[in-house]
Amino acid sequence: MKDRSILKLVISFLLLIVLVLQLVTPTGCANIVAPSGGPRDSLPPVLLSLTPPDSSKNFTGKKIVFQFDEFVELDNPRQNLLISPVPKIDPLVESKLRTVTVTIKDTLQPNVTYSIDFGNAIKDINEGNVFKDFKYIFTTGNYFDSLEIMGNVIVAETGGIDSTLIVLLHNVLTDSAVIKERPAYIQRLEPDGRFRFENLPAGTYAIYAMKDEGGQRRYLSKGQLFAFSDSNINTAASPAPVTLYAYVEKREEPIASDAVSGNQGGRNKQGADRLTFSSNTENKELDLLSNLELSFSAKIRDFDSSKIKLMDEKFENLSGYYFIRDTGNRKITVMYKWVENTPYNLLFDKDFITDTADRQFQRNDTLSFRTKQARAYGEIRMRLLNLDMSKNPVLQFVQSNQVRYSFPLSTRNFNAKLFQPGDYDLRILFDDNKNGKWDPGQFFENRHQPEKVLPIPRKLTVKANWLNELDITL
Repeated sequence: MKDRSILKLVISFLLLIVLVLQLVTPTGCANIVAPSGGPRDSLPPVLLSLTPPDSSKNFTGKKIVFQFDEFVELDNPRQNLLISPVPKIDPLVESKLRTVTVTIKDTLQPNVTYSIDFGNAIKDINEGNVFKDFKYIFTTGNYFDSLEIMGNVIVAETGGIDSTLIVLLHNVLTDSAVIKERPAYIQRLEPDGRFRFENLPAGTYAIYAMKDEGGQRRYLSKGQLFAFSDSNINTAASPAPVTLYAYVEKREEPIASDAVSGNQGGRNKQGADRLTFSSNTENKELDLLSNLELSFSAKIRDFDSSKIKLMDEKFENLSGYYFIRDTGNRKITVMYKWVENTPYNLLFDKDFITDTADRQFQRNDTLSFRTKQARAYGEIRMRLLNLDMSKNPVLQFVQSNQVRYSFPLSTRNFNAKLFQPGDYDLRILFDDNKNGKWDPGQFFENRHQPEKVLPIPRKLTVKANWLNELDITL
Protein backbone atom coordinates (compact mmCIF):
# COMPACT_ATOMS: atom_id res chain seq x y z
CA MET A 1 0.00 0.00 0.00
CA LYS A 2 2.92 2.36 0.81
CA ASP A 3 4.46 1.79 -2.66
CA ARG A 4 1.24 2.77 -4.39
CA SER A 5 0.99 5.98 -2.32
CA ILE A 6 4.55 6.87 -3.26
CA LEU A 7 3.76 6.24 -6.95
CA LYS A 8 0.82 8.65 -6.81
CA LEU A 9 3.03 11.33 -5.19
CA VAL A 10 5.73 10.86 -7.85
CA ILE A 11 3.17 11.26 -10.67
CA SER A 12 1.80 14.44 -9.08
CA PHE A 13 5.35 15.86 -8.65
CA LEU A 14 6.26 15.20 -12.29
CA LEU A 15 3.09 16.90 -13.49
CA LEU A 16 3.97 19.96 -11.36
CA ILE A 17 7.47 20.15 -12.92
CA VAL A 18 5.98 20.01 -16.45
CA LEU A 19 3.57 22.82 -15.61
CA VAL A 20 6.34 25.03 -14.16
CA LEU A 21 8.56 24.49 -17.24
CA GLN A 22 5.70 25.53 -19.51
CA LEU A 23 5.28 28.76 -17.53
CA VAL A 24 8.98 29.81 -17.43
CA THR A 25 10.22 28.62 -20.86
CA PRO A 26 10.26 31.40 -23.56
CA THR A 27 7.76 30.69 -26.29
CA GLY A 28 9.02 33.03 -29.04
CA CYS A 29 6.48 33.20 -31.83
CA ALA A 30 5.03 29.81 -31.06
CA ASN A 31 1.33 29.51 -30.27
CA ILE A 32 0.49 29.30 -26.60
CA VAL A 33 -1.13 25.93 -25.83
CA ALA A 34 -2.93 25.24 -22.58
CA PRO A 35 -1.51 22.34 -20.58
CA SER A 36 -3.31 19.08 -21.29
CA GLY A 37 -3.70 18.23 -17.64
CA GLY A 38 -1.51 15.13 -17.84
CA PRO A 39 -2.47 11.48 -17.88
CA ARG A 40 -5.69 10.38 -16.23
CA ASP A 41 -5.36 8.99 -12.73
CA SER A 42 -6.10 5.29 -13.15
CA LEU A 43 -4.97 4.10 -9.72
CA PRO A 44 -7.58 3.00 -7.18
CA PRO A 45 -7.66 4.45 -3.66
CA VAL A 46 -5.03 3.14 -1.26
CA LEU A 47 -6.09 1.86 2.15
CA LEU A 48 -3.87 3.48 4.78
CA SER A 49 -5.31 2.13 8.02
CA LEU A 50 -8.10 0.07 9.59
CA THR A 51 -9.57 0.42 13.05
CA PRO A 52 -9.80 -2.26 14.46
CA PRO A 53 -7.11 -3.99 12.36
CA ASP A 54 -7.99 -6.66 9.82
CA SER A 55 -8.13 -10.25 11.18
CA SER A 56 -8.90 -9.08 14.71
CA LYS A 57 -9.76 -11.72 17.33
CA ASN A 58 -12.22 -11.43 20.23
CA PHE A 59 -13.96 -8.62 18.35
CA THR A 60 -16.52 -6.76 20.48
CA GLY A 61 -16.79 -3.40 18.72
CA LYS A 62 -19.67 -1.83 16.81
CA LYS A 63 -17.74 0.38 14.41
CA ILE A 64 -15.02 -0.27 11.79
CA VAL A 65 -13.21 2.67 10.17
CA PHE A 66 -11.27 2.45 6.88
CA GLN A 67 -8.88 5.35 6.11
CA PHE A 68 -7.83 5.98 2.48
CA ASP A 69 -5.26 8.23 0.79
CA GLU A 70 -7.88 10.23 -1.15
CA PHE A 71 -11.54 11.18 -1.11
CA VAL A 72 -13.80 8.16 -1.65
CA GLU A 73 -17.49 7.44 -2.12
CA LEU A 74 -19.77 4.42 -1.96
CA ASP A 75 -21.49 2.90 -4.98
CA ASN A 76 -24.68 0.95 -4.20
CA PRO A 77 -23.38 -0.66 -1.00
CA ARG A 78 -26.61 -2.63 -0.49
CA GLN A 79 -25.94 -4.55 -3.71
CA ASN A 80 -22.13 -4.61 -3.63
CA LEU A 81 -21.48 -5.31 0.05
CA LEU A 82 -21.64 -8.94 1.22
CA ILE A 83 -21.49 -9.73 4.93
CA SER A 84 -21.15 -13.29 6.15
CA PRO A 85 -22.77 -14.69 8.17
CA VAL A 86 -25.68 -12.64 6.86
CA PRO A 87 -26.93 -10.35 9.66
CA LYS A 88 -30.58 -9.96 10.54
CA ILE A 89 -30.10 -6.18 10.57
CA ASP A 90 -27.95 -4.68 7.84
CA PRO A 91 -25.07 -2.48 9.05
CA LEU A 92 -24.88 1.24 8.34
CA VAL A 93 -22.16 1.96 5.77
CA GLU A 94 -21.11 5.58 5.24
CA SER A 95 -18.35 7.48 3.46
CA LYS A 96 -16.98 10.90 4.41
CA LEU A 97 -13.94 12.51 2.84
CA ARG A 98 -11.19 9.86 3.03
CA THR A 99 -12.97 7.43 5.36
CA VAL A 100 -15.52 4.64 5.11
CA THR A 101 -17.28 3.64 8.31
CA VAL A 102 -19.23 0.43 8.94
CA THR A 103 -21.51 0.60 11.98
CA ILE A 104 -22.76 -2.82 13.11
CA LYS A 105 -26.46 -2.81 14.06
CA ASP A 106 -26.91 -6.55 14.65
CA THR A 107 -25.93 -8.57 17.71
CA LEU A 108 -22.76 -10.51 16.90
CA GLN A 109 -22.78 -14.25 17.55
CA PRO A 110 -20.13 -15.65 19.91
CA ASN A 111 -17.12 -17.56 18.50
CA VAL A 112 -18.02 -16.82 14.88
CA THR A 113 -15.80 -15.66 12.01
CA TYR A 114 -17.28 -12.70 10.11
CA SER A 115 -16.26 -11.29 6.74
CA ILE A 116 -17.18 -8.05 4.96
CA ASP A 117 -16.65 -8.25 1.21
CA PHE A 118 -16.81 -4.76 -0.32
CA GLY A 119 -16.88 -5.91 -3.96
CA ASN A 120 -16.96 -2.72 -6.09
CA ALA A 121 -18.59 -0.55 -3.43
CA ILE A 122 -15.65 1.83 -2.79
CA LYS A 123 -14.24 4.18 -5.44
CA ASP A 124 -12.42 7.48 -5.57
CA ILE A 125 -14.51 10.58 -6.14
CA ASN A 126 -12.54 12.20 -8.95
CA GLU A 127 -12.03 9.38 -11.47
CA GLY A 128 -14.25 6.60 -10.16
CA ASN A 129 -11.37 4.14 -9.76
CA VAL A 130 -12.70 1.15 -7.83
CA PHE A 131 -11.06 -0.28 -4.72
CA LYS A 132 -11.70 -3.87 -5.77
CA ASP A 133 -12.01 -7.22 -4.07
CA PHE A 134 -11.21 -6.16 -0.51
CA LYS A 135 -12.41 -8.43 2.26
CA TYR A 136 -12.22 -7.55 5.94
CA ILE A 137 -12.48 -10.42 8.45
CA PHE A 138 -12.72 -10.65 12.21
CA THR A 139 -13.81 -13.22 14.80
CA THR A 140 -15.74 -12.87 18.02
CA GLY A 141 -13.72 -15.79 19.42
CA ASN A 142 -10.01 -16.54 19.74
CA TYR A 143 -9.69 -18.49 16.47
CA PHE A 144 -10.79 -18.23 12.84
CA ASP A 145 -13.04 -20.80 11.18
CA SER A 146 -11.09 -22.34 8.29
CA LEU A 147 -13.42 -24.70 6.42
CA GLU A 148 -14.54 -24.00 2.86
CA ILE A 149 -16.88 -24.93 0.02
CA MET A 150 -15.96 -24.34 -3.60
CA GLY A 151 -17.43 -25.08 -7.00
CA ASN A 152 -18.87 -23.49 -10.10
CA VAL A 153 -22.21 -22.53 -11.66
CA ILE A 154 -23.20 -23.30 -15.26
CA VAL A 155 -26.29 -22.05 -17.10
CA ALA A 156 -27.84 -25.40 -18.03
CA GLU A 157 -29.61 -24.31 -21.23
CA THR A 158 -26.48 -22.92 -22.89
CA GLY A 159 -23.55 -24.42 -21.01
CA GLY A 160 -22.34 -20.85 -20.51
CA ILE A 161 -21.56 -18.61 -17.54
CA ASP A 162 -23.60 -15.83 -15.94
CA SER A 163 -21.27 -14.16 -13.45
CA THR A 164 -24.06 -11.92 -12.10
CA LEU A 165 -25.49 -14.87 -10.13
CA ILE A 166 -24.87 -15.24 -6.41
CA VAL A 167 -24.41 -18.46 -4.43
CA LEU A 168 -26.19 -19.00 -1.10
CA LEU A 169 -25.63 -21.33 1.84
CA HIS A 170 -28.60 -22.09 4.09
CA ASN A 171 -28.26 -23.82 7.46
CA VAL A 172 -32.05 -24.20 7.57
CA LEU A 173 -32.35 -27.32 5.42
CA THR A 174 -36.05 -27.29 4.52
CA ASP A 175 -36.85 -26.48 0.88
CA SER A 176 -39.02 -23.52 1.88
CA ALA A 177 -36.02 -21.78 3.48
CA VAL A 178 -34.85 -20.53 0.09
CA ILE A 179 -38.11 -18.53 -0.09
CA LYS A 180 -38.69 -17.58 3.55
CA GLU A 181 -35.29 -17.30 5.22
CA ARG A 182 -32.19 -15.21 4.84
CA PRO A 183 -29.19 -17.32 3.83
CA ALA A 184 -26.37 -17.92 6.28
CA TYR A 185 -23.63 -17.10 3.75
CA ILE A 186 -23.48 -15.38 0.34
CA GLN A 187 -20.76 -15.45 -2.31
CA ARG A 188 -20.33 -13.91 -5.76
CA LEU A 189 -19.22 -15.73 -8.87
CA GLU A 190 -15.89 -15.11 -10.50
CA PRO A 191 -16.00 -14.22 -14.23
CA ASP A 192 -15.34 -17.89 -15.06
CA GLY A 193 -18.30 -19.05 -12.97
CA ARG A 194 -16.34 -20.32 -9.98
CA PHE A 195 -17.10 -19.55 -6.33
CA ARG A 196 -15.40 -20.16 -3.00
CA PHE A 197 -16.74 -19.86 0.54
CA GLU A 198 -13.97 -19.45 3.10
CA ASN A 199 -13.81 -19.18 6.91
CA LEU A 200 -16.79 -21.49 7.39
CA PRO A 201 -17.52 -23.35 10.64
CA ALA A 202 -18.29 -27.05 10.78
CA GLY A 203 -21.90 -27.61 9.73
CA THR A 204 -24.33 -28.87 7.11
CA TYR A 205 -25.67 -26.54 4.43
CA ALA A 206 -28.06 -26.51 1.51
CA ILE A 207 -26.50 -24.66 -1.42
CA TYR A 208 -28.24 -22.64 -4.13
CA ALA A 209 -27.40 -20.15 -6.88
CA MET A 210 -29.74 -17.52 -8.26
CA LYS A 211 -30.17 -14.22 -10.01
CA ASP A 212 -30.59 -11.80 -7.11
CA GLU A 213 -33.62 -9.80 -8.22
CA GLY A 214 -34.17 -6.69 -6.12
CA GLY A 215 -31.49 -7.64 -3.58
CA GLN A 216 -33.89 -9.97 -1.75
CA ARG A 217 -31.53 -12.99 -1.80
CA ARG A 218 -34.58 -15.27 -2.09
CA TYR A 219 -36.12 -17.51 -4.78
CA LEU A 220 -39.15 -15.43 -5.64
CA SER A 221 -40.28 -16.55 -9.11
CA LYS A 222 -40.16 -19.45 -11.54
CA GLY A 223 -38.92 -16.87 -14.03
CA GLN A 224 -35.78 -16.37 -11.92
CA LEU A 225 -32.51 -18.04 -12.89
CA PHE A 226 -32.00 -20.63 -10.12
CA ALA A 227 -29.87 -23.67 -9.26
CA PHE A 228 -29.80 -26.19 -6.43
CA SER A 229 -27.72 -29.14 -5.30
CA ASP A 230 -29.23 -32.61 -5.01
CA SER A 231 -27.58 -33.13 -1.62
CA ASN A 232 -26.59 -31.01 1.37
CA ILE A 233 -22.94 -30.26 2.10
CA ASN A 234 -21.10 -31.04 5.35
CA THR A 235 -18.13 -28.70 5.65
CA ALA A 236 -16.40 -30.96 8.19
CA ALA A 237 -16.20 -33.78 5.62
CA SER A 238 -13.83 -31.92 3.25
CA PRO A 239 -16.48 -31.70 0.50
CA ALA A 240 -15.53 -32.06 -3.16
CA PRO A 241 -16.18 -29.11 -5.47
CA VAL A 242 -19.85 -28.84 -6.44
CA THR A 243 -21.29 -27.88 -9.84
CA LEU A 244 -24.68 -26.16 -9.90
CA TYR A 245 -26.80 -25.97 -13.07
CA ALA A 246 -28.94 -22.85 -13.28
CA TYR A 247 -32.23 -22.76 -15.17
CA VAL A 248 -35.39 -20.71 -15.60
CA GLU A 249 -38.34 -22.97 -14.88
CA LYS A 250 -41.00 -20.86 -16.56
CA ARG A 251 -40.52 -17.95 -18.92
CA GLU A 252 -42.94 -15.10 -19.30
CA GLU A 253 -44.99 -15.55 -22.46
CA PRO A 254 -44.70 -12.58 -24.85
CA ILE A 255 -47.90 -10.65 -25.44
CA ALA A 256 -48.86 -11.03 -29.09
CA SER A 257 -49.59 -7.86 -30.98
CA ASP A 258 -52.37 -7.42 -33.54
CA ALA A 259 -49.90 -5.56 -35.77
CA VAL A 260 -48.15 -8.20 -37.88
CA SER A 261 -45.21 -6.94 -39.91
CA GLY A 262 -44.82 -7.86 -43.54
CA ASN A 263 -48.44 -8.93 -43.65
CA GLN A 264 -50.50 -9.82 -46.63
CA GLY A 265 -54.27 -9.88 -46.83
CA GLY A 266 -55.32 -6.31 -47.53
CA ARG A 267 -54.56 -4.46 -44.31
CA ASN A 268 -54.73 -0.67 -44.74
CA LYS A 269 -53.87 2.26 -42.49
CA GLN A 270 -57.29 2.17 -40.93
CA GLY A 271 -57.30 -1.64 -40.83
CA ALA A 272 -56.31 -2.28 -37.25
CA ASP A 273 -59.64 -4.05 -36.80
CA ARG A 274 -59.08 -6.36 -39.78
CA LEU A 275 -57.73 -9.89 -39.75
CA THR A 276 -54.29 -10.02 -41.38
CA PHE A 277 -51.52 -12.56 -41.81
CA SER A 278 -47.80 -12.78 -42.57
CA SER A 279 -45.77 -15.60 -44.09
CA ASN A 280 -42.23 -16.82 -43.49
CA THR A 281 -41.24 -16.15 -47.10
CA GLU A 282 -38.50 -13.58 -47.64
CA ASN A 283 -38.49 -11.57 -50.84
CA LYS A 284 -41.12 -14.05 -52.08
CA GLU A 285 -38.71 -16.96 -51.55
CA LEU A 286 -39.31 -19.96 -49.30
CA ASP A 287 -36.44 -21.57 -47.42
CA LEU A 288 -36.13 -25.21 -48.55
CA LEU A 289 -35.40 -26.17 -44.95
CA SER A 290 -38.75 -24.84 -43.75
CA ASN A 291 -42.41 -25.35 -44.50
CA LEU A 292 -44.70 -22.49 -45.41
CA GLU A 293 -46.03 -20.79 -42.28
CA LEU A 294 -48.98 -18.40 -42.13
CA SER A 295 -49.11 -16.32 -38.91
CA PHE A 296 -52.32 -14.47 -38.08
CA SER A 297 -52.91 -11.21 -36.25
CA ALA A 298 -55.58 -12.73 -34.00
CA LYS A 299 -56.44 -16.14 -32.60
CA ILE A 300 -58.13 -18.52 -35.03
CA ARG A 301 -61.55 -19.90 -34.20
CA ASP A 302 -62.47 -21.69 -37.44
CA PHE A 303 -60.22 -22.99 -40.22
CA ASP A 304 -61.71 -24.46 -43.43
CA SER A 305 -58.92 -26.31 -45.25
CA SER A 306 -61.17 -26.89 -48.28
CA LYS A 307 -60.98 -23.17 -49.05
CA ILE A 308 -57.21 -22.97 -49.39
CA LYS A 309 -55.28 -24.68 -52.20
CA LEU A 310 -51.64 -25.15 -53.13
CA MET A 311 -51.03 -24.86 -56.90
CA ASP A 312 -48.10 -24.86 -59.28
CA GLU A 313 -46.92 -22.06 -61.58
CA LYS A 314 -49.77 -22.76 -64.03
CA PHE A 315 -52.34 -22.69 -61.22
CA GLU A 316 -52.90 -26.43 -61.49
CA ASN A 317 -53.81 -28.21 -58.27
CA LEU A 318 -51.05 -30.07 -56.42
CA SER A 319 -51.55 -33.08 -54.15
CA GLY A 320 -49.72 -34.49 -51.16
CA TYR A 321 -49.79 -31.36 -49.03
CA TYR A 322 -51.56 -30.96 -45.70
CA PHE A 323 -52.03 -28.36 -42.95
CA ILE A 324 -51.03 -28.19 -39.29
CA ARG A 325 -52.77 -25.77 -36.93
CA ASP A 326 -50.61 -24.82 -33.94
CA THR A 327 -51.87 -25.10 -30.37
CA GLY A 328 -51.72 -21.32 -29.90
CA ASN A 329 -54.30 -20.90 -32.69
CA ARG A 330 -52.27 -18.20 -34.44
CA LYS A 331 -50.41 -20.19 -37.07
CA ILE A 332 -51.17 -22.56 -39.96
CA THR A 333 -48.29 -24.54 -41.50
CA VAL A 334 -48.48 -25.89 -45.05
CA MET A 335 -46.59 -29.20 -45.15
CA TYR A 336 -45.28 -30.31 -48.54
CA LYS A 337 -42.25 -31.91 -50.18
CA TRP A 338 -40.94 -28.74 -51.76
CA VAL A 339 -38.86 -28.84 -54.96
CA GLU A 340 -35.94 -26.44 -55.23
CA ASN A 341 -36.17 -23.36 -57.48
CA THR A 342 -39.86 -23.95 -58.19
CA PRO A 343 -42.73 -21.41 -58.23
CA TYR A 344 -45.91 -22.08 -56.22
CA ASN A 345 -49.23 -20.34 -55.64
CA LEU A 346 -51.33 -20.56 -52.51
CA LEU A 347 -54.94 -19.58 -53.21
CA PHE A 348 -57.41 -18.94 -50.41
CA ASP A 349 -60.99 -17.79 -50.11
CA LYS A 350 -61.65 -14.80 -47.91
CA ASP A 351 -63.59 -16.95 -45.40
CA PHE A 352 -61.03 -19.77 -45.02
CA ILE A 353 -60.19 -18.32 -41.58
CA THR A 354 -62.49 -16.86 -38.93
CA ASP A 355 -60.93 -15.39 -35.81
CA THR A 356 -62.36 -15.30 -32.29
CA ALA A 357 -63.84 -11.84 -32.98
CA ASP A 358 -65.76 -13.31 -35.94
CA ARG A 359 -63.56 -11.46 -38.46
CA GLN A 360 -62.55 -12.77 -41.88
CA PHE A 361 -60.43 -11.47 -44.76
CA GLN A 362 -61.79 -8.72 -47.00
CA ARG A 363 -61.31 -10.61 -50.28
CA ASN A 364 -59.99 -13.74 -51.91
CA ASP A 365 -56.24 -13.62 -52.38
CA THR A 366 -53.15 -15.44 -53.67
CA LEU A 367 -49.73 -15.86 -52.10
CA SER A 368 -47.14 -16.45 -54.84
CA PHE A 369 -43.59 -17.54 -54.00
CA ARG A 370 -40.65 -19.58 -55.25
CA THR A 371 -38.44 -22.02 -53.38
CA LYS A 372 -34.74 -21.24 -53.14
CA GLN A 373 -32.15 -22.90 -55.33
CA ALA A 374 -30.16 -25.79 -53.88
CA ARG A 375 -26.88 -24.02 -54.68
CA ALA A 376 -27.86 -21.28 -52.21
CA TYR A 377 -27.17 -23.80 -49.43
CA GLY A 378 -24.03 -25.41 -48.08
CA GLU A 379 -23.38 -29.09 -47.38
CA ILE A 380 -22.15 -30.27 -43.96
CA ARG A 381 -20.23 -33.41 -43.07
CA MET A 382 -19.37 -33.42 -39.39
CA ARG A 383 -17.81 -36.10 -37.19
CA LEU A 384 -18.28 -35.70 -33.44
CA LEU A 385 -15.49 -37.72 -31.86
CA ASN A 386 -15.85 -39.06 -28.29
CA LEU A 387 -19.55 -38.20 -28.15
CA ASP A 388 -21.42 -40.21 -25.50
CA MET A 389 -24.35 -41.66 -27.45
CA SER A 390 -25.96 -43.09 -24.29
CA LYS A 391 -27.01 -39.55 -23.26
CA ASN A 392 -29.36 -39.00 -26.22
CA PRO A 393 -27.34 -36.16 -27.80
CA VAL A 394 -28.98 -33.44 -29.86
CA LEU A 395 -26.79 -31.25 -32.07
CA GLN A 396 -27.79 -27.58 -31.86
CA PHE A 397 -26.86 -24.81 -34.30
CA VAL A 398 -27.02 -21.44 -32.54
CA GLN A 399 -27.12 -17.85 -33.80
CA SER A 400 -27.39 -14.79 -31.54
CA ASN A 401 -27.72 -17.16 -28.57
CA GLN A 402 -30.89 -18.67 -30.07
CA VAL A 403 -31.14 -22.29 -31.24
CA ARG A 404 -31.74 -22.02 -34.99
CA TYR A 405 -31.67 -25.75 -35.84
CA SER A 406 -31.46 -28.91 -33.75
CA PHE A 407 -30.95 -32.53 -34.79
CA PRO A 408 -31.21 -35.64 -32.57
CA LEU A 409 -28.17 -37.82 -33.30
CA SER A 410 -28.20 -41.58 -33.72
CA THR A 411 -24.52 -41.77 -34.73
CA ARG A 412 -21.41 -39.64 -34.23
CA ASN A 413 -21.68 -38.43 -37.82
CA PHE A 414 -23.90 -35.58 -38.94
CA ASN A 415 -24.50 -35.02 -42.65
CA ALA A 416 -26.76 -32.42 -44.27
CA LYS A 417 -26.96 -32.00 -48.04
CA LEU A 418 -28.69 -28.64 -47.70
CA PHE A 419 -27.89 -26.25 -44.86
CA GLN A 420 -28.52 -22.53 -44.47
CA PRO A 421 -25.24 -20.57 -44.92
CA GLY A 422 -24.04 -18.52 -41.97
CA ASP A 423 -21.93 -18.49 -38.84
CA TYR A 424 -23.03 -20.84 -36.07
CA ASP A 425 -22.11 -21.68 -32.52
CA LEU A 426 -22.48 -25.39 -31.77
CA ARG A 427 -23.87 -27.12 -28.69
CA ILE A 428 -24.74 -30.65 -27.64
CA LEU A 429 -27.96 -31.08 -25.65
CA PHE A 430 -28.14 -34.26 -23.58
CA ASP A 431 -31.83 -34.97 -23.99
CA ASP A 432 -32.86 -37.05 -20.97
CA ASN A 433 -36.50 -37.48 -21.96
CA LYS A 434 -35.84 -37.74 -25.73
CA ASN A 435 -38.29 -35.00 -26.70
CA GLY A 436 -35.76 -33.17 -28.87
CA LYS A 437 -35.67 -29.95 -26.83
CA TRP A 438 -34.11 -28.61 -23.65
CA ASP A 439 -36.18 -29.00 -20.48
CA PRO A 440 -35.70 -26.98 -17.27
CA GLY A 441 -35.45 -28.38 -13.77
CA GLN A 442 -38.03 -28.29 -11.00
CA PHE A 443 -37.23 -27.74 -7.36
CA PHE A 444 -40.41 -27.84 -5.32
CA GLU A 445 -42.62 -30.20 -7.34
CA ASN A 446 -40.35 -33.20 -7.91
CA ARG A 447 -36.84 -31.87 -7.35
CA HIS A 448 -35.15 -32.82 -10.60
CA GLN A 449 -32.22 -31.15 -12.34
CA PRO A 450 -32.42 -29.43 -15.74
CA GLU A 451 -31.10 -31.11 -18.85
CA LYS A 452 -27.47 -30.25 -19.57
CA VAL A 453 -25.96 -28.57 -22.62
CA LEU A 454 -22.32 -28.84 -23.64
CA PRO A 455 -21.03 -25.87 -25.67
CA ILE A 456 -18.55 -26.78 -28.41
CA PRO A 457 -15.66 -24.27 -28.37
CA ARG A 458 -15.54 -23.96 -32.14
CA LYS A 459 -17.56 -21.88 -34.55
CA LEU A 460 -18.87 -23.26 -37.82
CA THR A 461 -19.06 -21.12 -40.93
CA VAL A 462 -21.29 -22.71 -43.58
CA LYS A 463 -20.59 -21.41 -47.09
CA ALA A 464 -23.10 -21.61 -49.91
CA ASN A 465 -22.49 -24.15 -52.68
CA TRP A 466 -19.61 -25.58 -50.66
CA LEU A 467 -18.79 -28.84 -48.84
CA ASN A 468 -18.19 -27.84 -45.21
CA GLU A 469 -16.36 -30.75 -43.58
CA LEU A 470 -14.93 -30.92 -40.07
CA ASP A 471 -14.00 -33.18 -37.16
CA ILE A 472 -14.83 -32.13 -33.59
CA THR A 473 -13.25 -33.73 -30.53
CA LEU A 474 -15.40 -33.31 -27.41
